[in-house]
Amino acid sequence: MIALTAAEVAELAGGRLVAGAASTRVEGPVVVDSRLAAPGALFVALPGARVDGAEHAAAAVAAGAALVLAQRPVDVPAGTAVVLVEDGVAALGRLAAGALARLRAGGGGPRVVGVTGSAGKTTTKDLLAAVLAPLGPVVAPVGSFNNEVGAPLTVLRADAGTAALVVEMGARGRGHIAALCRVARPATGVVLNVGAAHVGEFGSLEATAAAKGELVEALPADGLAVLNADDARVAAMAARTAARVVTFGLSRGADVRALDVRTDELARPVFTLAAGGRTAAVHLRLHGEHQVGNALAAATVALGLGVDLDDVAAALSAAGAASGGRMQVVERPDGVTVVHDAYNANPDSVRAALKALVGMAGGRRTWAVLGEMLELGASSRDEHDAVGRYAVRLDVSKLLVVGAGARPAYTGAVMEGSWGEEAVFAADVDAAGALLEEQLRPGDVVLVKASHGAGLGALAERLLAGGRAPAAGAAGAGA
Repeated sequence: MIALTAAEVAELAGGRLVAGAASTRVEGPVVVDSRLAAPGALFVALPGARVDGAEHAAAAVAAGAALVLAQRPVDVPAGTAVVLVEDGVAALGRLAAGALARLRAGGGGPRVVGVTGSAGKTTTKDLLAAVLAPLGPVVAPVGSFNNEVGAPLTVLRADAGTAALVVEMGARGRGHIAALCRVARPATGVVLNVGAAHVGEFGSLEATAAAKGELVEALPADGLAVLNADDARVAAMAARTAARVVTFGLSRGADVRALDVRTDELARPVFTLAAGGRTAAVHLRLHGEHQVGNALAAATVALGLGVDLDDVAAALSAAGAASGGRMQVVERPDGVTVVHDAYNANPDSVRAALKALVGMAGGRRTWAVLGEMLELGASSRDEHDAVGRYAVRLDVSKLLVVGAGARPAYTGAVMEGSWGEEAVFAADVDAAGALLEEQLRPGDVVLVKASHGAGLGALAERLLAGGRAPAAGAAGAGA
């Protein structure tokens, strides 16, 4: 982040400096987790459902934090700079917007790229970090920092040397992305897709599209809107922006296209990147044909910002999986291949992961370990039933469904394929782990896929490590 005094932090955040010197300098990172505090850091003590950050202010100061921003008085050593605000989350957003405005004073500052979509945001922001590197230092979110806390934290990592700032933007309803855009002020916006990922919160695909389109509505007239030509709801957003529109996809009319798409023996896509009358070969290190769309989106942004096509293709081909829990593939010493994709799940991403599983197995025995897809609302039963049936159609060798919320995937598979032992239901993570420990054998390929809140992340991590299934009580470790 840029260096700020305590007085400047109070001014930008809309708070009051109630302790410490106004001249105290904040030069380290801005953190909301006291364990991440470092010398010169600004610790934002946010209240939460399970943890009140104010109770950890002293620990943050002990680790070197120079200033604490909180909603209530905190017990910290005398002389520590403390700024009090009414709403910590709102103050964090104001601070980020103010710091970015200072970076942009005089027409400078980083090129800000906003990314949204129902699926693929995290992978795309990782690819953007790779393809924008020729422009100079790039700041991109850590993990999946895409909400009203994560996005400002990402913005606050930018400094005078940052050439490009990538901000992932999620939403749980109308107005959320618009609010993030007021913090980050993107000049480039990418909309990947509109799917059923959060239909339980939005109510319909049309409502989802309305929310996602807030990103392109916020772009300036001299900005760039990057839209998926293969998704009709996204393509229609061209009418909602004053910015220049560039499209990507497999469609013949897309500005940036992937030609001759195929996958290698590990289900890694190989294709020809085509744009502006030029072509270049791309061989992704990511698994699954669905990664082509994410790669095209990143490529379109980079090309639009002036990166050469050959450099874009080379960066895409060199980029590995940067965020864990998203098609993370590990071959264990015992010959079992584990695919950890349990950070998030929706109907579209589950289908894509199942297809990738079968593709990379090359005839070996496949296991699809599926947990609940959350936030699907009234469509949850039908959507789980459908993915179970899809697993049968793909001829997955073994389907292991975990948890009551995902049970319709098991019943759908049984109804679709007259399966016997091929489909199994486990009541919880412990039961699933015990079954896998007993039945996995060398050569098997195991996909673990679920929404983060379903808790299958702990099972996937243990499988990746080649250890035993999670011990009793570990089911909630990944929640």
